[in-house]
Amino acid sequence: MGNGDTRVRGIAARAGGWSARHRWAAVGIWVLFVVLAMGLGSAAGRVDVKDSDQMGGETHTAARIVEDAGIDEPASETVLIQARDGKLTATDAEFRSAVTAVVAAVEGTGEVTGVTSPYDARTISKDGHSALVQFDMRGEADTAGERVEPVLKAVEGVQKDHGSLRIEEIGGASMMKTFDDAFGDDFQKAEYSAVPVALGILLVAFGALVAALVPVALAITAIMATMGLMGLVSHFQPMSDTANSVMLLVGLAVGVDYCLFYLRREREERAAGRDAQTALRIAAATSGRAIVVSGVTVCVAMAGMLFTGIAEFEAMGLASLMVVAVAMVGSVTVLPALLSLLGERVEKGRVPFLGRRRPKGTQEGSRFWTAVLRRVLARPVLASVVAVGALLAVAAPAVGMKTQNLTLDQEFGDSLPLVQTYNRVNDAFPGGSDPAEVVVKADDINAPEVRAALADFRERAVSSGASRGPVDITMHDEQNIALVYVPLVGGSDQDKAGESLVKLRDEVRPATLGKVDGVEAPITGQVAGNKDFNDQLVGSVVPVFVFVVVFAFLLMLLSFRSLTVAITSIVLNLLSVGAAYGILVAVFQHGWGASLVGAEGVGAIVTWLPLFLFVILFGLSMDYHVFVVSRIREARLRGRTTREAIQHGVVTTAGVVTSAAVIMVAVFAIFGTLSMQSMKQMGVGLAAAVLIDATVIRGVLLPAVMALLGERNWYLPKWLHRLPDLTHDESPEPVAPAVRDDEGERVGV
Repeated sequence: MGNGDTRVRGIAARAGGWSARHRWAAVGIWVLFVVLAMGLGSAAGRVDVKDSDQMGGETHTAARIVEDAGIDEPASETVLIQARDGKLTATDAEFRSAVTAVVAAVEGTGEVTGVTSPYDARTISKDGHSALVQFDMRGEADTAGERVEPVLKAVEGVQKDHGSLRIEEIGGASMMKTFDDAFGDDFQKAEYSAVPVALGILLVAFGALVAALVPVALAITAIMATMGLMGLVSHFQPMSDTANSVMLLVGLAVGVDYCLFYLRREREERAAGRDAQTALRIAAATSGRAIVVSGVTVCVAMAGMLFTGIAEFEAMGLASLMVVAVAMVGSVTVLPALLSLLGERVEKGRVPFLGRRRPKGTQEGSRFWTAVLRRVLARPVLASVVAVGALLAVAAPAVGMKTQNLTLDQEFGDSLPLVQTYNRVNDAFPGGSDPAEVVVKADDINAPEVRAALADFRERAVSSGASRGPVDITMHDEQNIALVYVPLVGGSDQDKAGESLVKLRDEVRPATLGKVDGVEAPITGQVAGNKDFNDQLVGSVVPVFVFVVVFAFLLMLLSFRSLTVAITSIVLNLLSVGAAYGILVAVFQHGWGASLVGAEGVGAIVTWLPLFLFVILFGLSMDYHVFVVSRIREARLRGRTTREAIQHGVVTTAGVVTSAAVIMVAVFAIFGTLSMQSMKQMGVGLAAAVLIDATVIRGVLLPAVMALLGERNWYLPKWLHRLPDLTHDESPEPVAPAVRDDEGERVGV
């Protein structure tokens, strides 16, 4: 084909054309945008999600009451003193000596307040072999982990002098410090590793250093700009560190992918004999359009998280949406300018034997996928049945999915001494390390009827079987608030502790505090927070699912003007998500192959993950789907038969889809190596889903289904012809006569 004039329509094509003609202006505007976003974001500062906004239900109400009252609850710490051989009891002189030493040691640090002896607070286990010394850290709870080290060392010193006893500290501050020391660098290592991994894979894919650096550079600048925008937006929608990590993960994945799609198409057109200007124009109108359609679809999917009503999810959704939008805009604006500036220099820094450009006039394609496609298209029914059967088999374990907020030992295993201390405290004092907290607010907290109700609540909490005590009450007279701490029967057993919580909320409270007019008594704490979070999450599943599926369907319908393409895209993506769920359940819940990823004994999927994975995967899956189907449709419009178009579209996109998938799988797999089981589950789930999506779904099932449907792939009922035409097809080659379906619209443009 020659380099004749081409018809250019659509936002992506026009943006690419302007960018190529005004190269320095486009690059300058992008750099200015990134610098301004970062500068303004830094100046504005970031507002993080408050604890009171993290949860819903009673947990949220309780946090609001405490926050509005200006009560700063300190970080509480506990020292467990326990007989190692089960012989010493709290009444023995040696035991008493150890308790006295612990009290003196922690008070001597000057970092604590409110130290209570187990003999005064009655924190001695029923068997008499364990006791708790309790105290609070001075200063703000959020930074207590930075000040707890002298206290920990003081307790260690007492332990050295009392070998027959186990003397261990646990609490909010010590947990904070331990986790920061053990896992604080995990995320940074993952984030720092992701970029070199992506660069290495791109280097193999392109065989040239400059070509590999361009996608990484654009992805990184998109992430930098989004970080700045997050600071500005956080004043309307608070952000968080988790949202920042998810944004980086998604931004690197889609940013590199979008540039990869664009750059590969431009190289392909140049290899086919077109001059640089025409190749860039075709890439802008084809891959550029696919990037816009994909980006908008991913943004819609990410927006689904805004419907959860959970502040952390809303932050993650908005941050992900922004980085996808920024990466999409950068890919269709500054990337054409860079390619126009670089010209042939994009091939600089070539790596021997890697990514050699093909002779002019030849089309790039994958020999492996050509062989696979030949067999799939020869027997599409068999290929469809086998692929669907395999995906359903992989997804089958998801039917029995058990979700819960992971306990400390599930999240971190027994590798940390702190986890063992946590279990020992819970065994000796069920619920003592994570008590329920009743926030009682009254017009006059010292009124006789309120005092009587508090005393009645304390008594009934134990007599009802919800708690074994002791039930402690802290009065805040000035604020007219009382905080009641109730150790729940069940301890670290979430199911049993949940039953105790229900007794408190539904039986004990109504019969006591609930009878006093004007009294509010929401119940919070870890167990209550887990329950309220689960309830809110379950309630948001349907609206999020409906929003994402319906809007993705409409976008595909408008972008391809085919009812069939819209329906099949939704079905195939749901199969991909289902398979990812099945792998998660098989590995982390049933333990099949758990030792390979260090997930032995978890037994459940963390509550927030299924909905999070659905939104993320549904969006990212559209990347490949839009790119492949766009190429198939383009080939069909050029006059090829549907079967030839499928062969051409899948084979010519196989290289870029494979490279993009390998990058995503590698980046997500890094998160699968982290120590926290929740992060490990997220990484494994995302990596497995992308791998399945790029191979079984796009390489086998999609072409098989499209081959079976034939011309019905392009079917659009007559009553839908009035829909806006957002196709904006690029036709650099002569278009064959239109093929009209009896019931639908013509295929050609």
